[in-house]
Amino acid sequence: MRSAGASARAKAAGEASVRSRDKSGKSLIPSPSKRSPRRSTAEARRQSILAAALTVFATHGFAAARLDDVAARAGVAKGTLYLYFRDKEALFEALVRSAVSPLLQHMSKLATSPEISPLQALEAFFALFAKEVLGTERKLLLRLIVAEGPRFPAIAEFYYREVVAHGLRIMRALAERAAREGAFSSDAAARFPQLIVAPLLVAVLWDGLFARIDPLDVDGLLRAHRQVLTGKPEKDAP
Repeated sequence: MRSAGASARAKAAGEASVRSRDKSGKSLIPSPSKRSPRRSTAEARRQSILAAALTVFATHGFAAARLDDVAARAGVAKGTLYLYFRDKEALFEALVRSAVSPLLQHMSKLATSPEISPLQALEAFFALFAKEVLGTERKLLLRLIVAEGPRFPAIAEFYYREVVAHGLRIMRALAERAAREGAFSSDAAARFPQLIVAPLLVAVLWDGLFARIDPLDVDGLLRAHRQVLTGKPEKDAP
């Protein structure tokens, strides 16, 4: 027999699946793009270098990360690496753009789409973050920024400009629409869109620091957060 916990998780997964679809039943979470069998060797090598860079940066930190280690992990000569990236800073910036830009583009479409409600967009955003950040090595990049940003203001400023500013603009637009349509209980999240993403940051940090000691129920946290934003119990939320 299935345990109560397993049944609850299955039920939650089903509800998340429903909330992450628009009125026509179409999924709001982007499916992984199919790779062309004729993908160029140069692009494949570039992606291999970026994947290696993420591991090296996450393991050693920005300061201690060495391009020699990135090249070795990617299986290329150090000289080959310089054909793609002029220095460590350029490699880091390319890594951030390649990891985050597709997600920001999709979030923007969700926030402004007239075909889905603000709460549907919010649920899809939460599901997207859980799958594509918490569920992948992208979370390591976010932890790196938190850990290294104070020591290296340049990378913090870059991340703010390329990621945070765009994300806050998207969340503000979503919150303004939600407040206007009565989906949110107030305009607080429109004035401070950081409120929307706060539990997501908590989830990333908790996963890295305390998950082995006290695992966090991320789905439950986000359901509770939704209730806070709407001011209504889950069953009564629009």
